[in-house]
Amino acid sequence: MSPRSIARYLSVVIMLASVVAGLYWTVDGNEWTHGWAFLALFAIYANVLAIWLVKTRPNLYVERRSMAENIEPWDFWVVRFHGFLLLSILFVAALDSGRFNWSTIPVIVQVASWLGLLLVAVLIWHLMAVNDFLSSWVRIQDDRNQVVVTRGAYRFVRHPMYIAIIVSDVFVPLLLVSYWALIPGLLDILLIIYRTAREDRTLSLKLAGYREYSAAVRYRLIPGIW
Repeated sequence: MSPRSIARYLSVVIMLASVVAGLYWTVDGNEWTHGWAFLALFAIYANVLAIWLVKTRPNLYVERRSMAENIEPWDFWVVRFHGFLLLSILFVAALDSGRFNWSTIPVIVQVASWLGLLLVAVLIWHLMAVNDFLSSWVRIQDDRNQVVVTRGAYRFVRHPMYIAIIVSDVFVPLLLVSYWALIPGLLDILLIIYRTAREDRTLSLKLAGYREYSAAVRYRLIPGIW
């Protein structure tokens, strides 16, 4: 294992340890049951998806877990800020609904958010199934002979994965019973919109066939709008 890989591994371990410690500090007793339920279900989903990828899409699994050399320089900082905002959603929600109870969200809204997040989970699984080049980073995968993907949800919008992230940025704060957590969620939505535009420009310039695909599928995120 290279020094860079070791440093990345240690940074992930330290980050996760800090998150767990921070959540225990912010949550008052056992009142944040919906929060712990969300984290447990997310962990189960992520692990089941990872196992499925290893068995059926091993190259995609490696791609999503690795850091290649030709990542667009601007995306390195976007991904880091995105991760910070996602953690911020958890911290703010834990402070809000787990300790201070600043927000009161109707049960029907919470249930609708859980159902919406279930649809997001299905969409993500679908995208993993149809797009072998669904990297965690913005880069042209010449090492993997990347081609334009036009199947499934990509027939309707060019960046359906970002739709899943944007919708999650709204549903997660609501199911965690925190209006205040919508603030980092909305900031992340703005960041994802920025990343969508930059990635779309990169693909148009560097990926063969993408301009033709853009002409056929006109919208990046919202059919009929943008």
